[in-house]
This record gives sequence, C-alpha cells and structure tokens, in this order.
Amino acid sequence: MTKIVEGINALDMNNRDTMGDVYEYVLGKMAASGNNGQFRTPRHIIRMMVELMRPTLKDTICDPAMGSAGFIVESAKYIQQHYKNELLKKENADHYKSGLLHGFDTDATMLRIGAMNLMLHGVDNPDIAYRDSLSTDNTDENRYSLCLANPPFTGSLDNEAVSKSLLAITKTKKTELLFLALFVRMLQTGGRCASIVPDGVLFGNSTGHKSIRKELIDNHRLEAVISMPSGVFKPYAGVSTAILIFTKTNAGGTDKVWFYDMKADGFSLDDKRNAIADNDIPDVVARFHNLAGEAERTRKEQSFLVPVEEIREKGYDLSINKYKEVEREVVTYDAPEVIMERIECLEQEIQNAMIALKKMI
Repeated sequence: MTKIVEGINALDMNNRDTMGDVYEYVLGKMAASGNNGQFRTPRHIIRMMVELMRPTLKDTICDPAMGSAGFIVESAKYIQQHYKNELLKKENADHYKSGLLHGFDTDATMLRIGAMNLMLHGVDNPDIAYRDSLSTDNTDENRYSLCLANPPFTGSLDNEAVSKSLLAITKTKKTELLFLALFVRMLQTGGRCASIVPDGVLFGNSTGHKSIRKELIDNHRLEAVISMPSGVFKPYAGVSTAILIFTKTNAGGTDKVWFYDMKADGFSLDDKRNAIADNDIPDVVARFHNLAGEAERTRKEQSFLVPVEEIREKGYDLSINKYKEVEREVVTYDAPEVIMERIECLEQEIQNAMIALKKMI
C-alpha cells in the first residue's frame, strides 16, 4: 500500500497527458460489459480504426453509441499528435474543444465516464448528450463528416420506437442494422464511416440484412471489409466481428471492395489475452492506405480486392470466405497393407519389450 501511495503521489497530476493515461488505464481494468449489449472495445482496435480513417481538424466526428468515449478520445489524441502546430491557431483550437467531437449514449454513467475522459484529454466542451440515437429524438441528418463506432449488437427494438427515416433504409428490429442506417443518415455527402459489426451483418439472409448491404454497395461506396478473429473481445465476449468502411455518396461508386482476413491482433485469442508477437494491425493500416498495390494480390493471400459485380452475383454477401481461394494440398497415404505391416512390427516390439521387462523382475 505504501508503494502504491508513493507511486501515485509521484505522478504529476497537473499534466493532462498523465491524468488521461491514468484514467484510460482504470477504464481498461473495469469490467466493461453493459446491460444494453455494449462492451468495451479494446484500445488497440480503436487505435487501428482511427489510423485507418485518419481524422483531420476539418472533420466533425460522431460516435452515436459512445460508451466511455474511446473512439472520440482516440480521435482527439490522433489530431493532437498530427496537427500540433495547427492547434495553436485560435479557430482550430476552438473547433477542437467544442465542435470537433460528438457522442451520444443512453447510459448516464457511461456519459459521465466519457465526458471525464474527454476533458482529461483537453476537450473542454465536448458535445456529449443523453440520447437514444435510433429513436425519433435523434434528428441529426447530413451533419457529420466521420462516424466511428462499435454499436451494440444482439439488441432488438420495437418498430414504434425507431425513427421512420431509418426504417425507410432497412426495415428491421436489429440494432446492428439500424445503426448502419443511422450512419448513412447522419453523414454528410462525402462523409466516411468505420464501424464494427457482428459477422451476421456480412452474410445474414433476412430482408433487413440484405437491404442494408445493398444500400451501402449500390447507393454509396463500400470500401473495405476487415474480418477480425473471434477472440478480439475476450474475455467479455467471443463474438466474431468485422469492420465495415464506407463513404456516403448518395450516387453509388462502389467499384472494388477490399477484404482483409485478420488473424492476429498482437494478443492471444483466449480469455487471458496475453501480448504475443503476431500482429496484423500494422499490415492492415499500411495496405488500406495503399489499395493500388493490392490489385495484383490473389485470393489465396490474406487481403485482396473483389469487383462489385461479383459481390452482386453472390447476393451481396460480404463474408470473406465466399471469395477467398483455399489452396488444398494433395495428401498421399500409404497403402493399407503397408500400414498394417507397420502396426504388426510395433506390436512385436512391444511384446519383446514386455518379455525383457518380465525377465528383469
């Protein structure tokens, strides 16, 4: 206890970076599974998504299911790091403190945690509000230039409680589909979105599943589907997930969709989640920002491009296994007679060993 008190006492708590780091560490150690289907997104996955989207000071960023505000805090840190000199200008600093970041949630406790998290990272007046993003209370439309989120899965809402403008995009009760429709509505034309979705969104056969995939592919520009290993959210959940990245265009534009089969995230995929050497995240980010270099990659590799015509032919299925080419090796087995002879030889060796052992007793 003395060591802990002395350690905390030695921290410079007037330094916002230190306070922010301490606060994020505490959040990381909290049991973060909520009552509404939400659970904490690992910090390195949030960081990867922010690096994929590269937010700028010109953006207006929103997470309509913010939880502890991980996505918007990481966006703030990215901008602090990459736009340090630009933040010295008053108009940029004002936008950073009060106009850049927006977040909503229906959990008052999470709102308080998120607001504190943002304030400790220098965002003095964040637009944080108690709001059911899927209801008619949320009227945001064509407002944001970037959405980053991990919306709640497995939830189901009554149609009466859902905004009619969302049901017009996809008629469903499933929250993961309704949030994708919400991103489409909330984004400005040209706005971008990176969202975590359960694997079922990629290949579900219901009318709601098919209609939202068709909406993203035909009416906007779907850019990437990054399949993540099922252990990413352990120990809280073992659900298989993916990241969808798209740009709102209202005029189509999907040409080729980039698929990536992410196998490792730098941590073991069991409940312990110990750090390991295998990590695809740097490769994911580097390849996404150089899609021109992916054109020659084959379907046998970890990432590749798929023409939109092929996706339409396969019923708008976005499961990577639909397009990945598995290389099968021919295995040649010995003839049964050879195997039997080998077994007989082993049996004779065992008998001889037992006879020798008996003589020693």
